[in-house]
Amino acid sequence: MALSAQEREQFLAEPHTGSLAVAWTNGRAPMTVPIWYHYSPGEELWISTGAQSRKAEAIRAAGRFSLLAQRIEPTVRYVSVEGPVTRIEAGSEEASRRMAERYLPPKAAANFVEYERTELGEHVTIYMRPEHWLSAEMGSF
Repeated sequence: MALSAQEREQFLAEPHTGSLAVAWTNGRAPMTVPIWYHYSPGEELWISTGAQSRKAEAIRAAGRFSLLAQRIEPTVRYVSVEGPVTRIEAGSEEASRRMAERYLPPKAAANFVEYERTELGEHVTIYMRPEHWLSAEMGSF
């Protein structure tokens, strides 16, 4: 059963690990990788990745990507969004902190932000406007 617009936006706003998919090279299936993401209902979805990563290069070339968030408990539920990239910005400590705090306890989030800043190199924040939605709740059978 499909979710209502409010249900799917609320679900996407929860901190699930997303599966990002983006066209990569001709003759190959889309690149699909796990990724943290940030979303608030009615706003753009955003991700952070290495500035020179394959993900960033593929997203720049395609100009759009899709993201799937799912869970299996207490019921099977998923939301998939696809849409155009609206902007790409240099990564910031603020964006890193917001993302880390979404997924990690406070001490671990602070440690992750420091690790990302000192060990992982230059990052970009990529924003996408959800244009196409797919969703389902499969626990009501």
